[in-house]
Amino acid sequence: MKTISTNLHEMLAKNIFYVPPFQRAYAWTKNEIERYFSDVMRIVTSELDSTQSDKLEHFFGTIVLKEEKEGFDSKYIIVDGQQRLTTTLLFLIALRDLEVDITIRKKITDTFLKSPNSPFTDKIKLKQVTKDWEAYKALINESEPPKGIINSAYQLFKQLITRQRDTLSLSTNQYIVALSKMNVAVIFLDERPHKGEDPQVIFETLNSLGKPLSLADLVRNYILLKLPSFHQTNTYENVWYPKVESVLLDNTSKFIRDYLQYKLNKPIKVVNDANTKEIYQVFKDFVNNKSIFNNYNEFIEDITRYPQWYKWITNEYITETISSNSTKDKEIKELLRNIFHDIKSEAFKPFVLGLLEYHQTGKNGLYLGDEKFVETLQYIRTYLIRRRILGLAQGENREIVSLCKNVESLVKGNVSILDLLSKMFYALRMPNDVEVREYLEDADFYKESTRYVKFVLGKIEEYNSKVSVNFRDPKITIEHIMPKECTPEWKDELGPGYGRIHSELLHNIGNLILTEFNSEMGAKPFKEKQEKLKKSNLSFRQFILSVQKWDEDTILAHRDLMIQNFLNTFSLPEEYKNKNNWNEYSYDLTTDIISPTEQEIDIIVEHRKPRLLIIDDTLRYEVKTWKEVMIKFIRYIYKHHDFNTILDKQNQNYIFGRECGIITGIELKEKYEREPTVAKRDYRSIDNEEVTKNNIKDNQYYIHTLMSAPTCMTRLSRMMEIFNMPDESVKIHLKPLKEKR
Repeated sequence: MKTISTNLHEMLAKNIFYVPPFQRAYAWTKNEIERYFSDVMRIVTSELDSTQSDKLEHFFGTIVLKEEKEGFDSKYIIVDGQQRLTTTLLFLIALRDLEVDITIRKKITDTFLKSPNSPFTDKIKLKQVTKDWEAYKALINESEPPKGIINSAYQLFKQLITRQRDTLSLSTNQYIVALSKMNVAVIFLDERPHKGEDPQVIFETLNSLGKPLSLADLVRNYILLKLPSFHQTNTYENVWYPKVESVLLDNTSKFIRDYLQYKLNKPIKVVNDANTKEIYQVFKDFVNNKSIFNNYNEFIEDITRYPQWYKWITNEYITETISSNSTKDKEIKELLRNIFHDIKSEAFKPFVLGLLEYHQTGKNGLYLGDEKFVETLQYIRTYLIRRRILGLAQGENREIVSLCKNVESLVKGNVSILDLLSKMFYALRMPNDVEVREYLEDADFYKESTRYVKFVLGKIEEYNSKVSVNFRDPKITIEHIMPKECTPEWKDELGPGYGRIHSELLHNIGNLILTEFNSEMGAKPFKEKQEKLKKSNLSFRQFILSVQKWDEDTILAHRDLMIQNFLNTFSLPEEYKNKNNWNEYSYDLTTDIISPTEQEIDIIVEHRKPRLLIIDDTLRYEVKTWKEVMIKFIRYIYKHHDFNTILDKQNQNYIFGRECGIITGIELKEKYEREPTVAKRDYRSIDNEEVTKNNIKDNQYYIHTLMSAPTCMTRLSRMMEIFNMPDESVKIHLKPLKEKR
């Protein structure tokens, strides 16, 4: 590594530059550009001031370069400093285009913008990243650039220059002189291994100070940076970008994680800023495993096969053809949408990615046909929705990925998806008909399974009518036949026990249907609802129209019908309907131990109770409620971290969604005076004392604890993020599933 001191004028005039395709596209906004121009103007103003003997200079910063020689020519790869250099060149283009003197215009182009020695298109001296190249090239060549951030920055410079030139009567030369007063330290890297100056490592280190690199950035950089620049460009522009990034866009990091899960048959944490480097190391170990790939080109050839299939998993609307059979194509697309968008499973993404590989191109001479593919997806959907309505999700993200090793056996017919799903341990069981029926008979289905009610009712309607139903249409809504408001007419309809019936059965599946007329039906009497339902196109109306009254007996009869409809719609073969669909000789205790940072945590903790909070594997707190979990955790923060951090209003907004998540007794008293309707039970002291009229202590801290279990987990997760606590540092033991209700 060597460092030289120079200035922008000299550096840009003498050298040819190349921005590697792995670098981020240009991203400077109005604020950064105006600050840059302000620095230039301070130098210009100093030069114009005859009273100043020592003229002002400006330190532009550090630029990191790697020289690459090709014959007699050489160019410099920009490892760090791309944004600043691009900004300077856009400034120079704007200067040139505002200049009327043709000689000066040509001099700017020949000195800073083009060189006869450049290997790039139109002899341009700075080769931009692919996303910026067309716009930058157009500006250099004085043609109309496409709209975007490059053109916006150029137009802003023209406005700033024009404004100052008109005010101060400045010449182009005075701006050029300013560039010679902008000093820069240039670091040239030595790539020899013993020097420890691997450009990839340098790049990661430099960028660790700014916005964190995504997993997609790191993987792309790792693969491309070791190639000569020509091959970098060719590989990025013709392979990586069109086959990966342009297909997946913001889902590229998620894809890489799920690709690794599929290939390695093991769970990998959900990608976030805190664990990106950890997952990146998993990737490096994988791609450098010579038993998997002989070289990086083999890896690129392999990974670029999957993005289109992954897009079908992550995109709700699929426009491409998955199957040449139009009927099967429609079924597959709907099942993928059900699994990954209606039910929102993350756990099955790697497994289904594997199924798509065998379905689309085959592997080892094996192909997954439409029939088996559809059947497999149907049973995955059945598995998920049966578990979701029972409030089950724990353990899926850790364990389902292990099924990936069975994809080939499934394709061969050696095992079925039901064999795999019914032999998991108890917490990951496939609920049988008996368990589902027992739950739905008494459950407040509308409240306890809110996110799935329309999906379930829509699929029941499709099963019975054999016609596709757009249950996602906001015009189709859930109707409570017995309304939420028990009017005098409905009290008569229900009979003497109307209070108990209304309380117990209002949200039961027996009292629910889909309808196009929800807003028009409201709390109207049953007979009027029947008249309205005669105009409906949905089959749900048939039972409603067939009865004379809507009382307890009728609701229970409709409940039994709806439960059977559910079991028929999301059905199992006879041998699975009543048996224990789990491995009775195995029980995984870890499925009842969770971290607040787990994926789908809201589903995991719904309807569950905590029993133990463990922090750093040493501090153990017995708890019975989610309020206690929150209070114990905040007491831990109070004792072991900087508590003022959590009192910061901005952090409170992030954690609690309000600035009064944690307040002093004085603030709490003021709050109750301002808002007398706020219940005392909304807050508890940090010592877990209930708030009463006379026990609020001025200097005590009080915590907002009116929240659901998922909200508690979200708040804990955000506090862990603020204090940089590892995922595994906080664990919560849940009460066993058999104690759930």
